[in-house]
Amino acid sequence: MAVSFLSYYYIFEVIYLKKNAEKLYIPEHIGIIMDGNGRWAKKRGLPRPVGHTYGAKTFKEITRYISKQGVKYLTLYAFSTENWKRPLEEVNSLMKIFRQYLMESLTDFREDDIKVVFIGDRSAFPKDIIDLIYETEEVAKDRQGMQLNIAMNYGGRDELLTAVKRICQDVQEGKLSADALTEKDISDRLYTANIPDPDLIIRTGGEHRLSNFMLYQAAYSEFYSTDTLWPDFSEKDFQDAILEFNKRSRRFGGV
Repeated sequence: MAVSFLSYYYIFEVIYLKKNAEKLYIPEHIGIIMDGNGRWAKKRGLPRPVGHTYGAKTFKEITRYISKQGVKYLTLYAFSTENWKRPLEEVNSLMKIFRQYLMESLTDFREDDIKVVFIGDRSAFPKDIIDLIYETEEVAKDRQGMQLNIAMNYGGRDELLTAVKRICQDVQEGKLSADALTEKDISDRLYTANIPDPDLIIRTGGEHRLSNFMLYQAAYSEFYSTDTLWPDFSEKDFQDAILEFNKRSRRFGGV
Protein backbone atom coordinates (compact mmCIF):
# COMPACT_ATOMS: atom_id res chain seq x y z
CA MET A 1 0.00 0.00 0.00
CA ALA A 2 1.39 3.39 -0.98
CA VAL A 3 2.11 5.77 1.87
CA SER A 4 1.38 9.42 1.16
CA PHE A 5 3.82 12.26 1.81
CA LEU A 6 1.54 13.56 4.57
CA SER A 7 1.65 10.15 6.26
CA TYR A 8 5.46 10.21 6.21
CA TYR A 9 5.41 13.75 7.56
CA TYR A 10 3.10 12.73 10.39
CA ILE A 11 5.32 9.74 11.28
CA PHE A 12 8.37 12.02 11.27
CA GLU A 13 6.67 14.51 13.61
CA VAL A 14 5.65 11.76 16.04
CA ILE A 15 9.22 10.40 16.13
CA TYR A 16 10.60 13.93 16.54
CA LEU A 17 8.17 14.65 19.36
CA LYS A 18 9.14 11.49 21.25
CA LYS A 19 12.88 12.05 20.80
CA ASN A 20 12.74 15.70 21.78
CA ALA A 21 10.03 15.58 24.44
CA GLU A 22 12.48 16.57 27.16
CA LYS A 23 13.88 19.42 25.07
CA LEU A 24 10.54 20.94 24.10
CA TYR A 25 9.47 24.00 26.04
CA ILE A 26 5.96 23.54 27.38
CA PRO A 27 4.14 26.87 27.73
CA GLU A 28 3.28 27.84 31.29
CA HIS A 29 -0.08 29.31 30.25
CA ILE A 30 -2.10 28.34 27.18
CA GLY A 31 -5.35 29.90 26.01
CA ILE A 32 -7.68 28.11 23.60
CA ILE A 33 -10.47 29.66 21.54
CA MET A 34 -12.73 26.65 21.07
CA ASP A 35 -14.29 27.44 17.70
CA GLY A 36 -16.20 25.35 15.17
CA ASN A 37 -18.86 23.46 17.13
CA GLY A 38 -21.71 24.78 15.00
CA ARG A 39 -19.89 24.18 11.71
CA TRP A 40 -18.96 20.67 12.83
CA ALA A 41 -22.65 19.88 13.34
CA LYS A 42 -23.72 21.57 10.09
CA LYS A 43 -21.24 19.48 8.08
CA ARG A 44 -23.00 16.39 9.42
CA GLY A 45 -26.50 17.67 8.85
CA LEU A 46 -27.10 18.04 12.58
CA PRO A 47 -28.52 20.94 14.62
CA ARG A 48 -25.86 23.36 15.91
CA PRO A 49 -26.49 22.46 19.59
CA VAL A 50 -25.32 18.90 18.87
CA GLY A 51 -21.92 20.35 17.99
CA HIS A 52 -21.72 21.99 21.41
CA THR A 53 -22.46 18.66 23.08
CA TYR A 54 -19.58 16.99 21.23
CA GLY A 55 -17.42 20.03 21.91
CA ALA A 56 -18.03 19.63 25.65
CA LYS A 57 -16.73 16.06 25.42
CA THR A 58 -13.57 17.27 23.68
CA PHE A 59 -13.20 19.97 26.33
CA LYS A 60 -12.92 17.36 29.09
CA GLU A 61 -10.60 15.03 27.18
CA ILE A 62 -8.20 17.75 26.03
CA THR A 63 -8.14 19.44 29.46
CA ARG A 64 -7.05 16.18 31.08
CA TYR A 65 -4.42 15.58 28.41
CA ILE A 66 -2.98 19.10 28.64
CA SER A 67 -2.82 18.91 32.44
CA LYS A 68 -0.49 15.91 32.07
CA GLN A 69 1.89 17.80 29.78
CA GLY A 70 3.13 20.17 32.47
CA VAL A 71 1.01 23.21 31.59
CA LYS A 72 0.30 25.25 34.74
CA TYR A 73 -2.59 27.39 33.48
CA LEU A 74 -5.15 26.65 30.77
CA THR A 75 -7.77 29.24 29.81
CA LEU A 76 -10.65 28.03 27.63
CA TYR A 77 -13.01 30.46 25.88
CA ALA A 78 -16.39 28.85 26.53
CA PHE A 79 -18.94 31.69 26.10
CA SER A 80 -18.27 35.28 25.09
CA THR A 81 -20.16 38.44 25.94
CA GLU A 82 -21.26 38.46 22.28
CA ASN A 83 -22.61 34.91 22.28
CA TRP A 84 -25.89 36.11 23.79
CA LYS A 85 -26.70 37.38 20.27
CA ARG A 86 -26.98 33.84 18.95
CA PRO A 87 -30.41 32.24 18.31
CA LEU A 88 -32.35 31.70 21.54
CA GLU A 89 -32.51 27.93 20.95
CA GLU A 90 -28.72 27.74 20.75
CA VAL A 91 -28.21 29.93 23.84
CA ASN A 92 -30.68 27.81 25.82
CA SER A 93 -28.86 24.68 24.66
CA LEU A 94 -25.56 26.13 25.85
CA MET A 95 -27.08 26.95 29.25
CA LYS A 96 -28.25 23.34 29.49
CA ILE A 97 -24.74 22.11 28.68
CA PHE A 98 -23.27 24.50 31.26
CA ARG A 99 -25.65 23.15 33.91
CA GLN A 100 -24.75 19.57 33.06
CA TYR A 101 -21.04 20.32 33.09
CA LEU A 102 -21.21 22.23 36.38
CA MET A 103 -23.14 19.39 38.04
CA GLU A 104 -20.48 16.94 36.86
CA SER A 105 -17.64 19.31 37.71
CA LEU A 106 -18.30 18.97 41.42
CA THR A 107 -16.48 15.65 41.12
CA ASP A 108 -14.91 16.07 37.66
CA PHE A 109 -11.12 16.60 37.44
CA ARG A 110 -10.79 15.63 41.12
CA GLU A 111 -8.56 12.66 40.30
CA ASP A 112 -6.52 14.93 38.00
CA ASP A 113 -6.07 17.48 40.82
CA ILE A 114 -7.18 20.26 38.44
CA LYS A 115 -8.23 23.55 40.03
CA VAL A 116 -11.26 25.10 38.32
CA VAL A 117 -11.77 28.88 38.16
CA PHE A 118 -14.34 30.88 36.17
CA ILE A 119 -13.49 34.24 34.64
CA GLY A 120 -16.00 36.69 33.19
CA ASP A 121 -19.16 38.45 34.34
CA ARG A 122 -21.07 35.61 35.96
CA SER A 123 -23.87 37.93 37.13
CA ALA A 124 -25.64 37.62 33.75
CA PHE A 125 -26.30 33.89 34.17
CA PRO A 126 -29.41 32.34 35.78
CA LYS A 127 -29.10 32.02 39.57
CA ASP A 128 -28.80 28.23 39.56
CA ILE A 129 -25.80 28.44 37.21
CA ILE A 130 -24.19 31.18 39.33
CA ASP A 131 -24.63 29.03 42.45
CA LEU A 132 -23.05 26.04 40.68
CA ILE A 133 -20.11 28.18 39.54
CA TYR A 134 -19.34 29.25 43.10
CA GLU A 135 -19.82 25.70 44.40
CA THR A 136 -17.49 24.28 41.73
CA GLU A 137 -14.77 26.78 42.60
CA GLU A 138 -15.15 26.07 46.30
CA VAL A 139 -14.85 22.32 45.83
CA ALA A 140 -11.71 22.69 43.68
CA LYS A 141 -9.97 25.58 45.47
CA ASP A 142 -7.35 23.50 47.31
CA ARG A 143 -6.25 21.40 44.36
CA GLN A 144 -2.57 21.72 43.50
CA GLY A 145 -2.47 20.74 39.82
CA MET A 146 -3.09 22.76 36.69
CA GLN A 147 -5.44 25.72 37.02
CA LEU A 148 -8.26 25.59 34.49
CA ASN A 149 -9.78 29.01 33.78
CA ILE A 150 -13.16 28.75 32.07
CA ALA A 151 -14.10 32.03 30.39
CA MET A 152 -17.90 32.37 30.56
CA ASN A 153 -19.68 35.58 29.57
CA TYR A 154 -16.16 36.85 29.03
CA GLY A 155 -15.01 39.65 26.74
CA GLY A 156 -11.62 41.35 26.65
CA ARG A 157 -13.11 44.83 26.23
CA ASP A 158 -15.58 44.27 29.05
CA GLU A 159 -12.73 43.04 31.23
CA LEU A 160 -10.71 46.19 30.53
CA LEU A 161 -13.73 48.42 31.15
CA THR A 162 -14.30 46.72 34.51
CA ALA A 163 -10.62 47.17 35.40
CA VAL A 164 -10.74 50.88 34.49
CA LYS A 165 -13.83 51.39 36.66
CA ARG A 166 -12.06 49.72 39.60
CA ILE A 167 -9.00 51.93 39.09
CA CYS A 168 -11.15 55.08 38.94
CA GLN A 169 -12.88 54.09 42.18
CA ASP A 170 -9.55 53.42 43.91
CA VAL A 171 -8.19 56.79 42.73
CA GLN A 172 -11.31 58.56 44.02
CA GLU A 173 -10.93 56.81 47.37
CA GLY A 174 -7.27 57.76 47.60
CA LYS A 175 -6.01 54.18 47.34
CA LEU A 176 -4.19 54.90 44.07
CA SER A 177 -2.47 57.91 42.54
CA ALA A 178 -3.32 58.53 38.89
CA ASP A 179 0.20 59.86 38.26
CA ALA A 180 1.81 56.73 39.71
CA LEU A 181 -0.38 54.25 37.83
CA THR A 182 1.50 51.23 36.41
CA GLU A 183 0.75 48.30 34.09
CA LYS A 184 0.64 46.09 37.17
CA ASP A 185 -2.23 48.19 38.55
CA ILE A 186 -4.19 47.25 35.43
CA SER A 187 -3.18 43.58 35.50
CA ASP A 188 -4.13 43.30 39.15
CA ARG A 189 -7.70 44.32 38.31
CA LEU A 190 -8.24 41.90 35.44
CA TYR A 191 -10.04 38.57 35.85
CA THR A 192 -6.63 36.94 35.41
CA ALA A 193 -4.92 38.80 38.26
CA ASN A 194 -1.91 36.88 39.62
CA ILE A 195 -1.88 34.61 36.55
CA PRO A 196 0.97 34.94 34.01
CA ASP A 197 0.02 36.13 30.52
CA PRO A 198 -0.59 33.31 28.02
CA ASP A 199 2.51 32.15 26.15
CA LEU A 200 0.41 30.53 23.44
CA ILE A 201 -3.12 31.04 22.18
CA ILE A 202 -4.60 28.28 20.04
CA ARG A 203 -7.66 28.85 17.88
CA THR A 204 -9.52 25.98 16.25
CA GLY A 205 -11.82 26.24 13.25
CA GLY A 206 -9.46 28.05 10.88
CA GLU A 207 -10.14 31.66 11.84
CA HIS A 208 -7.27 34.07 12.49
CA ARG A 209 -8.53 36.54 15.07
CA LEU A 210 -8.73 36.88 18.85
CA SER A 211 -12.49 37.57 18.92
CA ASN A 212 -12.26 39.69 22.07
CA PHE A 213 -10.25 37.06 23.97
CA MET A 214 -7.63 38.21 26.49
CA LEU A 215 -6.88 41.42 24.59
CA TYR A 216 -4.58 42.91 27.24
CA GLN A 217 -2.91 39.65 28.24
CA ALA A 218 -2.19 38.56 24.64
CA ALA A 219 0.20 41.42 23.85
CA TYR A 220 3.14 39.02 23.35
CA SER A 221 1.36 35.68 23.09
CA GLU A 222 2.22 33.41 20.18
CA PHE A 223 -0.85 32.68 18.05
CA TYR A 224 -1.57 29.29 16.45
CA SER A 225 -4.57 28.59 14.23
CA THR A 226 -5.70 25.18 13.02
CA ASP A 227 -8.45 24.29 10.55
CA THR A 228 -9.54 21.46 12.86
CA LEU A 229 -13.01 22.12 14.25
CA TRP A 230 -13.14 21.99 18.04
CA PRO A 231 -15.06 18.67 18.43
CA ASP A 232 -12.31 17.00 16.34
CA PHE A 233 -9.40 18.64 18.19
CA SER A 234 -7.10 15.83 19.32
CA GLU A 235 -3.90 15.18 21.22
CA LYS A 236 -2.10 15.23 17.85
CA ASP A 237 -3.49 18.71 17.12
CA PHE A 238 -2.22 19.91 20.48
CA GLN A 239 1.22 18.37 19.81
CA ASP A 240 1.33 20.17 16.46
CA ALA A 241 0.70 23.47 18.25
CA ILE A 242 3.50 22.80 20.75
CA LEU A 243 5.93 21.86 17.97
CA GLU A 244 5.11 25.07 16.11
CA PHE A 245 5.43 27.10 19.33
CA ASN A 246 8.93 25.70 19.84
CA LYS A 247 9.95 26.94 16.39
CA ARG A 248 9.06 30.53 17.26
CA SER A 249 11.60 33.11 18.44
CA ARG A 250 10.02 35.14 21.23
CA ARG A 251 11.84 38.49 21.50
CA PHE A 252 9.21 40.57 23.35
CA GLY A 253 10.12 43.64 21.32
CA GLY A 254 13.85 43.07 21.54
CA VAL A 255 16.34 41.91 18.90
